[in-house]
Amino acid sequence: MELKRSLLDQAASKQIITDEQAERLWTFLSEQQQQTPSFRFTHILYYFGGLIAIGAMSLFMTLSWESLGGWGLLLIALVYAGAGLWLTEFFLKRLDQKIPAGITATFVVVLTPLAVFGFQAGMGWWSGGHEYRDYHRYIDWSWLFMELATLASGAVMLWRYRLPFLVMPVAVTFWYMSMDLAPFLFGAEYVSWELRKWVSLWFGLLIVLLAFWVDIRNQSTRDFAFWLYIFGVTAFWSGLSLMESESEWSKLFYCLINLVMIMAGAILGRRVFVVFGGLGVAGYLGHLAYEVFEDSLLFPIALTLIGLAIVWLGILWQRHEQRVSERLRSLLPAPLRELIARRH
Repeated sequence: MELKRSLLDQAASKQIITDEQAERLWTFLSEQQQQTPSFRFTHILYYFGGLIAIGAMSLFMTLSWESLGGWGLLLIALVYAGAGLWLTEFFLKRLDQKIPAGITATFVVVLTPLAVFGFQAGMGWWSGGHEYRDYHRYIDWSWLFMELATLASGAVMLWRYRLPFLVMPVAVTFWYMSMDLAPFLFGAEYVSWELRKWVSLWFGLLIVLLAFWVDIRNQSTRDFAFWLYIFGVTAFWSGLSLMESESEWSKLFYCLINLVMIMAGAILGRRVFVVFGGLGVAGYLGHLAYEVFEDSLLFPIALTLIGLAIVWLGILWQRHEQRVSERLRSLLPAPLRELIARRH
């Protein structure tokens, strides 16, 4: 529940807390909110400006940069990285602003592929058939060295600064690797579209498990698993949803997996599971409506009754939620109980 000043004033008027306590508590919460990412206008400006700067050195690089040569690209990357590190230290130690510091630290990690590409090109080791700006556009196993270096850079920066936004380039790089590993492991001439889907599914599942492990290990209020969940679930669900089968049983199993995702999202407090799970269930119901029961008069009626039954189930759950939740959580391992308590 979002805590507003009006709620504290109501608590003070009912003498649950004093007016002075309400004022001090609101001041404390406001200071904490400044350091917690949200859709406040200030934070939107932070991320909007930061993403423009990050995009300038990644997605939006032009061919004119290639004319600088490999060593020129490496020099530019190092100069920009030095500026990013200085800004990170300045924001943290001088201004105590963790969100801008996280953005500038992330900017440094995003420069890693450019630096590695420049070094490879300068040494004459670049064997790929693409320019640097193609790194974010095309699948190629030659990018793997740049991706491994980015993961190492992200790990070092996370160890040094402990800022959650640094996980974003790490998660994106894992996502890129899920696509580039298939031609590397099996050879580009043997990689089929079907194989790519399986690689995406299993790699996404591994990232989700990694995010879950990070979630359990994390004892702070900062969310280090957010971006891992985003890209892990995206890769897993995309690979799963793009698979084709003529069997209605396999399609039903697909729906059940999406229902499990919705339940997992509700338990862990992770909306990404609920969003993708909901899309999957909606897709399966669309399949039933337009293909399996296309000419059935009873299907819309049955679906309506199912929907109303789910609503009634929600009412029953609300009435008995605390008692049932406590009983179910008592069956879980202690780390998982603590994780659910933190997320809720």
